[in-house]
Amino acid sequence: MTVNDYYNFCHEICCYVVENIKQQKIGSLIIEIDEAKFGKRKYNRGSVVNGNWVLGGICRETKEIFLMKVEKRNKATLIPILEQYVEKGSTILTDCWVAYKCLGKIGYQHKTGNHSENFINPTSGACTNLIENRWWCIKRQLPTTHTRSKTLVNI
Repeated sequence: MTVNDYYNFCHEICCYVVENIKQQKIGSLIIEIDEAKFGKRKYNRGSVVNGNWVLGGICRETKEIFLMKVEKRNKATLIPILEQYVEKGSTILTDCWVAYKCLGKIGYQHKTGNHSENFINPTSGACTNLIENRWWCIKRQLPTTHTRSKTLVNI
């Protein structure tokens, strides 16, 4: 067995485990929520032309995480997922994307941070650096083309 075969074998086992774990709700603490696109750039240049959107959340205190592939990045898609994976009453930290505006009205404490202005909101202290770091770690483990859509089928 070559090193490449062993790597592929380990990768398949990890994907199987992720696909078959029943994720439970996280929360009652501080949860960072963000979405990321896993895709391929044409000739490694320019904007991403195709790929998969993934919604993720991570608890700051326990480091529990959930990841869910989403077809659409809109309020109608995201809110049911958050209600499924995040306990009501939790403090949710997000970016300033408009689909998250209603979180305060549906039972969550909601704080936002805007990375184009500063990394940590000086008023609320909100930031999404932990989940942004998780995206970086996940993407770093993918092949350089970032196009293993079979891997992202059931995240």
